[in-house]
Amino acid sequence: MKDFDYAAPTALNEAVSLLAQHNGSAKILAGGTDIIVQLREGLKDADVVIDVKKIPELTQLSYSAESGLSMGASVPCYQLYENPEIVGAYGALTDSARIIGGWQIQSRASVGGNLCNSSPAADSIPSLIANNATAHIVGPNGSREVAVTEFCTAPGKNVLESGELLVKITLPARVSKSASAYLRFIPRNEMDIAVAGVGSWVKLSEDGNTIEDARMGLCAVSATPQFAEEASAFLRGKPATDETFAAAGELAKKIASPIDDMRGTVEYRIHLVGVLTKRTLKIACERASEN
Repeated sequence: MKDFDYAAPTALNEAVSLLAQHNGSAKILAGGTDIIVQLREGLKDADVVIDVKKIPELTQLSYSAESGLSMGASVPCYQLYENPEIVGAYGALTDSARIIGGWQIQSRASVGGNLCNSSPAADSIPSLIANNATAHIVGPNGSREVAVTEFCTAPGKNVLESGELLVKITLPARVSKSASAYLRFIPRNEMDIAVAGVGSWVKLSEDGNTIEDARMGLCAVSATPQFAEEASAFLRGKPATDETFAAAGELAKKIASPIDDMRGTVEYRIHLVGVLTKRTLKIACERASEN
């Protein structure tokens, strides 16, 4: 591992100044579960690693039924799934948080770090897309907001510009008769990277029979996580039935453009998109009916 300096700022403006000062040669450490491995393996270089866990804005987690969820970029995964209100309101997100590494990793790893790592197979990103999440970014030119659907630009790449860092992610308040779910497929428990993953969010009519609105996100089946826009639009006004879920799965498969690798073939991954779409929609509808 190449030698690097370490900094642990306690204020947001201090972190921004450090990033600007090092002009691209600094790396952010939110939980450290990705960046430390990447530095050790020589996949990334850094002159300085900036630990942001001491900055209050990045470690704050708040939820209310009126305003929704706000989680700092360094909030560890376990804090999400150990909160019953968050589990009830954002099922897909907590489904994802439970499977990002083992439970030891989840005490350090954050959804914010998972998003900024921008892996095509990141488990949290389809759930964020499904729940219409927004990334809040701060840099030398001020602050800006980016929809998570637009955040990732290529494998390991995203919209963060030089000197910028992710401060928090927000999710809108849960509406009546709505819920979400995330599932991934892995070939065995020891192989933690998704072959394919789907997050689905639905809003049902008051009688629970009709899908009034829906959003779906996919991972591990293209160069970046994807918003299944056509499949989501198709579901609006449709009955909440297995036939509808299967039809949405066929539409979601259209945006999959996976690669062949040791985890699965192109054909297998595309097939999985249909299966996981159907299953997550069914779970989300069941959860929505109970809320």
